[in-house]
Amino acid sequence: MKNVIVLGGNGQLAHCLKSVDTKGLEITCFNSQEANILEESHLRKVFQESNPEVVINCAAYTAVDIAEDEPLKAAAVNAQAPELIAQLCLEHDAFLIHISTDFVFDGEKPVPLTEDDIPNPINTYGKTKLLGEEAITRTLDKHVIIRTSWLYSEFGSNFLKTMIRLGLEREELSVVFDQVGTPTYAIDLAKVIIEIASLENPSYGLYHYSNEGTASWYDFAHAIFKHENLEIQLKPVRTSKYPTKAARPAYSVMDKSKIKEAFNIAIPHWYDSLERCMKKL
Repeated sequence: MKNVIVLGGNGQLAHCLKSVDTKGLEITCFNSQEANILEESHLRKVFQESNPEVVINCAAYTAVDIAEDEPLKAAAVNAQAPELIAQLCLEHDAFLIHISTDFVFDGEKPVPLTEDDIPNPINTYGKTKLLGEEAITRTLDKHVIIRTSWLYSEFGSNFLKTMIRLGLEREELSVVFDQVGTPTYAIDLAKVIIEIASLENPSYGLYHYSNEGTASWYDFAHAIFKHENLEIQLKPVRTSKYPTKAARPAYSVMDKSKIKEAFNIAIPHWYDSLERCMKKL
């Protein structure tokens, strides 16, 4: 039975990892108090006591707008900590699965993005996540980095839950229609992570994973209200009408061919996964 530790154990994805079939893996989740990824001596002790064979790093600074005012804090969590984690994995001969983001791209290329496309992040969050990817790549060979997008689930705070709450509170809502990507059910991603972690000889490297299909935030919200049978006047607006501190990529749909072929997985369409999630809610 493989010994697996999950960092960022209080987050949405970690909760999903605990709720799916673990395929016989012995999984222990550590929150930020139990495993402080910003403190080397503390994290080193966790590795020594746990002696993991696989490490899944779900910890991240994900407050995209606040990161513009806290670049050092974002960099500490998203760039420096992954480098430390990779170094400890190297010392313990552990396999690292690290979660990254579609926000490493600038959104200028209007076709699905592959792992060979050159990143060009346009906000602090994306820049720090890319630095984390680069640190892992130069430190540790035994790694899988998974870029994902627009995560939601029945756990934690996310766009799905926000829309349901606003749909119950308001009669009218405006949502941007000119940012296009793919909503990703975190349970689907968790299943793929478990599948990769359970392999004896995984294909290491960088991969893209989201659900299939494309949507704007407006499309995503429309589908949520339709599934929930909420009567609300939903208005599509341009990003320019809803300014945020951090810029967002206009198009960040990812090509999943590589991960499907490498691990022989089928990926559900985002609309079908949304329906499954909302039945649980």
